[in-house]
Amino acid sequence: MNSHTLFTKTPPLRLFFTAALPGSVSMLASALYQLIDGIFVGRYLGETAFAALNLAMPFVIINFSLADLIGVGSSVPISISLGRGQKEKAHNIFTCACLMIVGAGFLIGGLLFAAAPLLIAFMGAEGEFAAFAVQYMRVYALCSPVTTIIFAVDNYLSICGKIRGSMLLNILMSVLSASLEFLFLAVFRFGIWGAALATCSGMGICACIAFYPFFRGRMLLRFCRPRFSLRMIRQIVACGSPNFLNNIAGRLTSIVMNLLLVRLGGEAAVSIYGILMYVEGFIQPLLYGMCDSLQPAVGYNWGAGRFDRVKAIERCCFTASALLALAACAVISAFPASISRLFMANGDAAFMEVSITALRIFALTYITRWFSFATQSYMLAVEKPAYASAISVSTALVFPLLLVALLHPLGLTGIWFNFPGTSILAGLLALWVLSRFQKTVPETALPKGAEEPQRR
Repeated sequence: MNSHTLFTKTPPLRLFFTAALPGSVSMLASALYQLIDGIFVGRYLGETAFAALNLAMPFVIINFSLADLIGVGSSVPISISLGRGQKEKAHNIFTCACLMIVGAGFLIGGLLFAAAPLLIAFMGAEGEFAAFAVQYMRVYALCSPVTTIIFAVDNYLSICGKIRGSMLLNILMSVLSASLEFLFLAVFRFGIWGAALATCSGMGICACIAFYPFFRGRMLLRFCRPRFSLRMIRQIVACGSPNFLNNIAGRLTSIVMNLLLVRLGGEAAVSIYGILMYVEGFIQPLLYGMCDSLQPAVGYNWGAGRFDRVKAIERCCFTASALLALAACAVISAFPASISRLFMANGDAAFMEVSITALRIFALTYITRWFSFATQSYMLAVEKPAYASAISVSTALVFPLLLVALLHPLGLTGIWFNFPGTSILAGLLALWVLSRFQKTVPETALPKGAEEPQRR
């Protein structure tokens, strides 16, 4: 089935199962590997290495964020250009975006490698704790020119209608990375750098596999002689800025949180926060997988003027996001001790008590988190990056830092309550965004999810 038929003729519910479910499975495979990564490091290398991994991870994600900006930012104008029949324009955006990602990998990777010791020292880490974190960061920095592009290839494969191929690629990457990490840590007894090397190896191999058919000219998108323009770069940056700002803002928030955690509770507090981040890293990709996999279809139909299909597709997206988030809330609330033991099997009673409390509070986040997440994705798909950026930056940075100040007297408990508090504020902002958006577009362009909150 070609992209035109898939995006414009497939019934919306069938399209959801065809695109969103494989997208979620694809992200689930990645999320499972992230969980396994944390479990392996915690069990084979110990609490100090686990804490160091979580201290370094915000900087590692920042390293990937520019590639994500370009990948997501280019996919929106590519989809809309294809919907308008402008194939040559779509090919050029694709080619330029890939070159920009590789160039950014060299630049940001080099800066991160050089700055790693200073960044970790700034976080307050010392001794073995700091040494582990620097090792972990530097492996990712060295490999970034060949690994960062993997964060864009999902978007390009989805645009080409290769949704199942994208899913299989992510499953392969997770299996390959997990297998290599087990080999490096359990068999060869490498240090924490071995965990990073395993992940980078899996990413690099799968990036080569993913782009092979593009180089052979067998895909809807093709490489061409690049024609860069300031307008095109601005368009990519504008459309990718919500995800980019969300990544950067979220990592800045994590850095601030880690600074506080090191001072309030030391390595144990950083480890508990790391557990929360791994749980979020499992659930959020599922939400992202559903919403992101539908973006090419929404953008294609938006570009083609098929607002009725945009409405129907988004109705599925909002509904499925709500069901998934509420199920996550129930599971986390029911099994906090089991989740904690996955990462820190030898944690003492005091550690477990704090961790269980943190997880139960954290679970409340997903009662409302789905609404702002789906709204942000919708705004991005229809080229409303200002609205999407407002939601993403506020959710990832503004609201968390505001609540850090307000909840500071509660100590560690205040940090745990930061998550559901941020989610409530983000939901209110999303409701306001949808209300304003409804006044500026045809009624038929709005999803049902946008109308119902306003009536309430």
